[in-house]
Amino acid sequence: NILMAHNPGIALDLEWVERSVVDLPAVNRRAATLLTRRTVKKSWQAAWLLRAVTCIDLTTLSGDDTSSNVERLCFKAKNPIRQDLLDAMGMGDYDLTVGAVCVYSARVKEALDALKRAGGNNIPVASVATGFPAGQVPFETRLKEISMAVKLGATEIDIVISRELALTGKWKQVYDEVKACKAACGEGVHLKTILGTGDLGTLTNVYKASLVSMMAGSDFIKTSTGKEGVNATLPVGLTMVRAIREYYHKTGFKVGFKPAGGIRTAKDSCAWLALMKEELGDEWLRSDLFRIGASSLLTDIERQIYHFVTSRYAAAHQLPMA
Repeated sequence: NILMAHNPGIALDLEWVERSVVDLPAVNRRAATLLTRRTVKKSWQAAWLLRAVTCIDLTTLSGDDTSSNVERLCFKAKNPIRQDLLDAMGMGDYDLTVGAVCVYSARVKEALDALKRAGGNNIPVASVATGFPAGQVPFETRLKEISMAVKLGATEIDIVISRELALTGKWKQVYDEVKACKAACGEGVHLKTILGTGDLGTLTNVYKASLVSMMAGSDFIKTSTGKEGVNATLPVGLTMVRAIREYYHKTGFKVGFKPAGGIRTAKDSCAWLALMKEELGDEWLRSDLFRIGASSLLTDIERQIYHFVTSRYAAAHQLPMA
């Protein structure tokens, strides 16, 4: 297991939060360069794609989830790329797996059992909690859901903040709620805080919500639930990783980053890796500090790996996905 970074949090610094302002045109200009001037080709691209695989939170969060869906997802988490393709790349002995499996709390035990059967005991199980995706349930209920997911065996908890509190500038309340969620996780369980950036209105709000969540002890900050109208975008990602960088420089605590929602292509994953490398450095290119929340992304990555090895694209049935 990779030991994930732990952020103990700090006292709420409202002065720091309130003086934060984001220059939207500058962020858009910087984000645009990631798609136009940064490209990796051939074997370098293949290596980047394999790194992206190790950072995927392979996710199923659907109303029609069943035990068989979870079983197939967990088998794919343990065997994300066909073994013959890995062998051809000289990577056959590296035990390549995804970063984690992410499910609803009611599916945590099924996921743990399925991973055990697949030989993937080292793969963490993350559970969404706190009334995902809207968070519109009483706070006591949200805390109970965290406790239940941890009791069932989840080692990572993805919570959602109250967007209403963020939109009305009640940062002390946001801080108190996230801190209580961190306490409910207990020792050894990592807290990933979803900001719901598509609902926050401005990048300045995104930056402030990032800072407050980190001050409250979030080990990761995450863009979206994947259920909003707008999910992970590069300008939002840039805003959040700049907040992570400022927090690290001021406190010495490393916080991870997880974009989620709408990341579907291998090219997308390379853009997000480039963002992390350029803004935070190579340390943030590992699964202990970077995750991609996705379900369909792995299919396109495996398709590109297949093309790299064979020089042709696979038919859909040749790359079975969970």
